[in-house]
Amino acid sequence: MQDILTVTLNPAVDLSTTAPSVVAGHKLRCATPEFSAGGGGINVSRAIRILGGHSRAFVVAGGNAGQRLQTLLADEGIAEIAHPAPGETRTNVAVISDETGKQFRFVMPGPTWSSADCKQLLTRLNAMTNRAGLLVLSGSLAPGMPRDFARTIIASLQDTGPSIICDISGEPLHDLCSGPNPGLAVLRMDLDESEDIHGAPLPTREDSARFAENLVKRGVAETVIVARGPDGSILASEDGCLHASALDVPIDSKVGAGDSFVGAFTLARAAGEPLATALQHGTTAATAAVTTPATELCRKSDFTRYLPDCSLSEIHL
Repeated sequence: MQDILTVTLNPAVDLSTTAPSVVAGHKLRCATPEFSAGGGGINVSRAIRILGGHSRAFVVAGGNAGQRLQTLLADEGIAEIAHPAPGETRTNVAVISDETGKQFRFVMPGPTWSSADCKQLLTRLNAMTNRAGLLVLSGSLAPGMPRDFARTIIASLQDTGPSIICDISGEPLHDLCSGPNPGLAVLRMDLDESEDIHGAPLPTREDSARFAENLVKRGVAETVIVARGPDGSILASEDGCLHASALDVPIDSKVGAGDSFVGAFTLARAAGEPLATALQHGTTAATAAVTTPATELCRKSDFTRYLPDCSLSEIHL
């Protein structure tokens, strides 16, 4: 089994609670809050643990909230590697209204990074990786990090040589898709993100496959995955294009499907499975995740039950 290191550059302590109703101008009497560690890479490590694997979670942490973050990870059994943040780790707040059932999410920015802070982070990451391992870069960048920082991280790790799997969004994703990224093994995005980058709708599987194949040909990544929600997932590599089917399951919450996909996909690759099998595992974990409530990730029992029914097919362009 290969070593897995997940990287979360702007983690958060997530505070969740409920209130009878959420209205302006009044004190909202809330239930006892629950705390959890949040962030893309952390969720990937969490999914890997749920599915029976092991990873190390590289997180930046600062202040009292940073200490709480580390304690929360330890309580979950996730091996964390803390890197000092240039300020207090952010705390995000989610409040569910008992009256309407709606959730209100308040997302904080996190501490601001300087160029010197970014250089220290790159040095530390290089010391944490090796050629035999997998590195997962997932989640948002922190304030102050340049939009091309994901590209900078990938370039800086070429000498240490981990196989890099990237699942980011927004401007950093656009930057990655603008040119070649030697060293980027896998780039994953969802349908909305791919259409945003493409600048037009991608209504069919073949459209997504052509889009992903073009990114591979341009050297953006060795493998590009486009998640099409209930229509499954598309994978393009130099060996061709594949589609993995998603099952028709009752949807409770789509939150966490992407992180569950990346966790299962990465775990399969770390175990030496081929891309096709990893695609099946990722798609099945995403399917399992949408059946769970709120922010809960996939459940191993659901993953095991759904996996035999996740079919693969080649897409010929």
